[in-house]
Amino acid sequence: MNVTINGAAHELPTGATVAQAVQRLTGMRSGVAVAVNDEVVSRGAWEATALAEADRVEVLTAVQGG
Repeated sequence: MNVTINGAAHELPTGATVAQAVQRLTGMRSGVAVAVNDEVVSRGAWEATALAEADRVEVLTAVQGG
């Protein structure tokens, strides 16, 4: 299935979860926030939240620095 992650097209297996999308984009789990179709998905729900064709996923990472 095709989804958009941070504005770029990605092909994921049918039934892929938010957790799999995050893993594909970044190996980080802390300091990461995810929204699917403009709705925030809590970290505890990543494994149980399946993505669907044409979903829009935004993966945001916290950056520290000065």
